Formats: sequence, structure tokens, C-alpha cells
Amino acid sequence: QVHLAESGGGLVQPGGSLTLSCIASGNIPGFNGMGWYRQAPGKEREMVAIATNGGWLDYGDSVKGRFTISRETGWNTVSLQMNSLKPEDTAVYYCTFYALGDTPNYWGQGTQLTVSS
Repeated sequence: QVHLAESGGGLVQPGGSLTLSCIASGNIPGFNGMGWYRQAPGKEREMVAIATNGGWLDYGDSVKGRFTISRETGWNTVSLQMNSLKPEDTAVYYCTFYALGDTPNYWGQGTQLTVSS
């Protein structure tokens, strides 16, 4: 199984920036991509960003222009740089791993981001 370890969550003021990181480990069955989802209380889970092994990047409409997903040094690490944060960004952010296909096969435990004054 794949274990995903997120880090970097916390409390930030509106307009601030924060970077989330995720490291995948374990018995990797394959690697199609990694990304981030988020879920706020009372709202549906939504895709935030995806980075495929082939270099394709995609972002949710609510974060386009503000968030940047990137592969860090090493094949199993991904980060999410979040700029111009808004209170609406407050959510639990989940690292996702795509072994095959376009739906996440593995999920991290989540890291809390709170954007508030």
C-alpha cells in the first residue's frame, strides 16, 4: 500500500501564503500522478490540483492563478504552494496518489488549513 504523509498545514491570515508537501512511500504499485483535494465542513470534496507523471497540470477553478502544484526533488514528492489565501480556502487538504487512471487510488490523512484573521 501507499502511505501519503502531508505536512505544512496551519493557520494563516487572509492574503498570506503557505506551502503543503506530501511524500509517498510504501509499496508503490505504479505512478500516474499526485495531487491535492480538499474538503470544507458542509461542502463536497473538491479537486484542488493534479500533477501527472506525464507533466500535465490541472487546477480547480477556485484556486487557479493562486495555487501552484509542483514536483519536488524525488519522484515521490509533491508540493502545493498557496498564495493569496482566502477564508474560503479553509479546509482539510488531502494528498492524493494516482497509481493508475484519473481517480485517486490513495489518500493521505489530511492536513488542516485555516485562513482567518
